[in-house]
Amino acid sequence: MTSPALAGLLEDDIRFGDLTTRALGIGAAPGRISFAARGALRLCGVEEAAQMLAGLGAEITFSAVSGVDVAASELVLAATGPACGLHAGWKMAQLVMEFASGVATEAAAIVEAAAGIPVMVTRKSTPFTRALSLKAALAGGTEIHRLGLHDTIMIFPEHLVFFAGGLAEAVATARRHAPERAVMVEVTDQASVREAALAGADVIQLEKFSPEAAAEAVRAVTRRADGRPFIATAGGVNAQNAAAYAAAGVDTMVTSAPFSAKPLDISVKMEMAARG
Repeated sequence: MTSPALAGLLEDDIRFGDLTTRALGIGAAPGRISFAARGALRLCGVEEAAQMLAGLGAEITFSAVSGVDVAASELVLAATGPACGLHAGWKMAQLVMEFASGVATEAAAIVEAAAGIPVMVTRKSTPFTRALSLKAALAGGTEIHRLGLHDTIMIFPEHLVFFAGGLAEAVATARRHAPERAVMVEVTDQASVREAALAGADVIQLEKFSPEAAAEAVRAVTRRADGRPFIATAGGVNAQNAAAYAAAGVDTMVTSAPFSAKPLDISVKMEMAARG
């Protein structure tokens, strides 16, 4: 996340200051704050958490890095500073790490289950969280399928509603327009798989195919000399079925499942520090 985005996150929480800390008159008191994983997880968001605390006057004394696996009770971040800064950054730092670590841990579970078949995440992250969500997915070992509509050619059935020709003509037209780009085609049934292959698609994306149906699609496609079309499966891929899709013979899996993962608990300990 960028510095302005982190500043905006803090602004939402401390726009008018911290009433409790102000009322108790404890803002100048020196303190220590430490964050630890409550359970085993793939860590993410710790750099953003540290940046927020540092921006509020804290000194970072320990920081793990995103993408590492941490055990239950393991320290991930610690800082010292005035109580006003520690309290101001406490919840937002915790929230960012909990959210991002949830996404990263779920992504890592899918990658592990996929047993070497590449896993890619979609652009369908929770609104307003894309930068952090994609960082977390990468920390979990996935790659990014599409950053946006601008970066890939993906022909959906909904595009063909408005296109005068058939699929083969659509693939050819798209390739003439952007010859350096692969042309991907989403399909929803076995007949469309064969049609996409004959049309010359570079990637055929199976939408909501079961593992058994995906295996049938893989068998039905005759690969060209360059190995294409590649077969991607999308829609419903998760840690519970990724192994079955891998066994079906697909070339890659496309998933949004990490983005709906439950945030994972990060515990926080606040202590009084000796005055210098």
